[in-house]
Amino acid sequence: MARVFKRKDRLSAMSEINLTSLMDLVFCLLIIFMITTQLPEQTIPLNLPTQAQSREVRDPKLKFQVVSVDALGHYYWGREEVDADKLRSLLQALATQPEPPVISLRGDKTLQFQKIIDVLDLIKQAGLTKLSIDTQVK
Repeated sequence: MARVFKRKDRLSAMSEINLTSLMDLVFCLLIIFMITTQLPEQTIPLNLPTQAQSREVRDPKLKFQVVSVDALGHYYWGREEVDADKLRSLLQALATQPEPPVISLRGDKTLQFQKIIDVLDLIKQAGLTKLSIDTQVK
């Protein structure tokens, strides 16, 4: 039995529409609009803490060194309490290593933000760029 692929009534309207090309067009337009649309910047006027400018140095490989600041503003290198000058010298010694570790910065949530910025400033002055800021998951 042979199949016949001719329509019986050539003047009747087609009941099928091929949507493939229409969907391709819609996706292309969507991608174009997503790329070209700028998101509005949502900022709140704040009096932000200050930090000194320093150069950035990038270096691969991952090891971790923990630097902590407690609620009273005391600095800790791992578990050892250190003052700001000792912390600066430890960070500079760390920066002289061929593959310095990632600095894992931990700060108490009741701490003034300026204390964290001071530690970040010490890290930048030492030339260390790999940084991880530890937080607690809710």
